[in-house]
Amino acid sequence: MQLEEQQPHNRPNNQLNDQPIRESVKTATTLALFCKVVDNFGDIGICWRLAQQLESEHGIAVTLWVDDLPSFRRICPDIVIDQEQQEIAHVHVRHWRNQDGVFSAADVADIVIEFFACDIPPGYIRAMAECTPRPVWLNLEGLTAEAWVEGCHTLPSPHPSLSLTKHFFFPGFNNKTGGLLRESRLDQERPAFQADPVAMEKFLSSLGLTPAEMAATKVSLFCYPQAPVAALFKEWQNNGQAITCLVPEGVAAASVAAFLGQPATVGSSATHGALTVRVLPFIPQADYDKLLWACDLNFVRGEDSFVRAQWANKAFIWHIYPQDKNLHHVKLNAFLKTCTSSTASLAAFARAWNEASVETVDWSQLWPALQADMPHIADLSTEWQQKMRENGDLTSNLLKFVGSVQQARQKDAV
Repeated sequence: MQLEEQQPHNRPNNQLNDQPIRESVKTATTLALFCKVVDNFGDIGICWRLAQQLESEHGIAVTLWVDDLPSFRRICPDIVIDQEQQEIAHVHVRHWRNQDGVFSAADVADIVIEFFACDIPPGYIRAMAECTPRPVWLNLEGLTAEAWVEGCHTLPSPHPSLSLTKHFFFPGFNNKTGGLLRESRLDQERPAFQADPVAMEKFLSSLGLTPAEMAATKVSLFCYPQAPVAALFKEWQNNGQAITCLVPEGVAAASVAAFLGQPATVGSSATHGALTVRVLPFIPQADYDKLLWACDLNFVRGEDSFVRAQWANKAFIWHIYPQDKNLHHVKLNAFLKTCTSSTASLAAFARAWNEASVETVDWSQLWPALQADMPHIADLSTEWQQKMRENGDLTSNLLKFVGSVQQARQKDAV
């Protein structure tokens, strides 16, 4: 999204005619969510969590349009990749093949969400303009701690030729934004799991970990290919404490294969010095949450795993999706400045991990400092989570905003 180009707050409201459209308030019961997968798992991960929460906690009938079913299947094994339509966890999933669909007003949901400014089919947009009342149309944007989003959150953007208005909706870290995705059950499930050593051992055993690997410092590693994994592995091998690094298949494949001395296939593992690396399969989202809860340190990437790590009550390092002109470094520094659980050791490590450090990177200094700080970071995470809860959860905030738009339309129509 380029707000500078779209300028939603300055764009004139061009209507099809000069007469206001009178719309009655209708309780939203259906929602269409359009997702184009760019960052293989982050985009569909967010949309899938949002769709399930909308259905299970708010009773919204959700249709999730996805262009990349194979990526979806990696985190949701129930997905059948050659089906045009299917029902998964009470969510209607449709394969979004192209922009050529033909739609009528009867096909349009009460709420229409395009994730991260993806272009929904023109035929669907035309059908939206034929509806009475009009659907509430949202562009759900990417997560950032940068201050500019506070002024752009919920801004309207009238369509240049149709009688439709889209609103920008930003997740974020304060009450001037939409908050973070968080299911209502999370606050009970996570502490219950972490307080149950039997449940944790059973879960880790199901992933192939041995008792010795469970007893070590456990690290989950989810990163982009350019991460300095090989350098960190070298440091970990010389560590004074045993480390078990758990890596999903296909992540950091070259560095992992070099360490293993063989292709990085599911179930393969090797130990050199203090470091054991084990390759895991991609697992369903609920199990990924448990993996984050079970590890002492989590390396996460993109947005979905980044948000989930914040609810895990453990130290984490965020690898940001690279952007031109190193704009992702701005996002990183904004978050490190905002997040109250980011200690100096974590911030220094995160900048080095994202190649944003202005100093020479020395993992032999960065890692011991972070390792010693991890218990303190976990304590600080409790405070950070409480601060985020006070902002409300993204899904509930989104539906509240939808209601406010509908009420405003009714008032304008009187």
